[in-house]
Amino acid sequence: MNKLTKIGASALCGSLAAMSAANAGDLSVTGGVDMSWTSLPMESVGNPIGIGSNLTFSGSGELDNGWTVALSVADTNKAVYSNTNVTVTIPGLGDIRIDQGTSGTGIDRMDDMTPNVWEEAYGTGLTTGIDTVSGVSGGTNIEYTPDMMPSGMTARFAWSPDAGGSNAGDKGTAESSGSVLGAGWSATLEASGDATAEGLTLYGGYAQVDVAQNSTTYNDDKEEITAGVKYAVGSFTLGYQYSREETGAATTATKYTNDGYGVTFAINDDLSIGYNNYQSEQTSTTNVEAEASSIQIAYSAGGVSVRLADSTADNQVYATGAANQRDATTLSVALAF
Repeated sequence: MNKLTKIGASALCGSLAAMSAANAGDLSVTGGVDMSWTSLPMESVGNPIGIGSNLTFSGSGELDNGWTVALSVADTNKAVYSNTNVTVTIPGLGDIRIDQGTSGTGIDRMDDMTPNVWEEAYGTGLTTGIDTVSGVSGGTNIEYTPDMMPSGMTARFAWSPDAGGSNAGDKGTAESSGSVLGAGWSATLEASGDATAEGLTLYGGYAQVDVAQNSTTYNDDKEEITAGVKYAVGSFTLGYQYSREETGAATTATKYTNDGYGVTFAINDDLSIGYNNYQSEQTSTTNVEAEASSIQIAYSAGGVSVRLADSTADNQVYATGAANQRDATTLSVALAF
């Protein structure tokens, strides 16, 4: 972590400074780089060498009334802005997070929590098009995490006035041209530790998003549900997750039903292997099941990580042609600094 400078919470939080003076806070930057080689033997892909640069700017400060404020700005591959969020922690009440980005809040936290040692089965270099639950994470949203839950239990509630809208700057508004999504909310609950048996994690969530209906293309709102279980025993971690999305569409791609499972084994503190599988059935004029599976091995030492994945995708983007059956081998080396 590289310390950049000292700043006041007023610089971090803007209008929050009007509520109370603040003590000095910190602004820091962390980052890393991923370097990969992806082999796709059944298709021509050009240059297989990839580089991913990742920087996260983090700021924090404390107001005189005891509230704390944390800022996070993510800048990922090719300097693409990916996520910014501000979290205000109020003692006795919990965390209130305002989030701009495409992931990480509400039910989208649980899009796929099955065990793996590197990436999800569909996230290792193959384009699968698999649909997972997302809730309101596509638009700017507010997420509340209460701190009065029993030990071992975490509840979260997320809401967005426009789940399909793009992100707006200060004093701005934004909407997404062509999006049918409107206001929405989600609720999730996770239990582990003191709330369950040793090594056991239970989780689930529900989301509902308004959809502009015209009876021809869309005739209902969007609903999503997920539930899963993970169990860690010895060097093994096993898990299964189910999810379902009712899209609100009238005829085409009306529903997605997903099943995922994974198992990992830690050979030692640095070396792990795992298998991950994800199946997604699209209910449409012709029902199609897309499937992704991946065998992975990962080694970490200090700030260096080496990962290797051998993956298969069947019926990419919910199509059954021969061109939609693919294999891939991906080697990745990551450096953190």
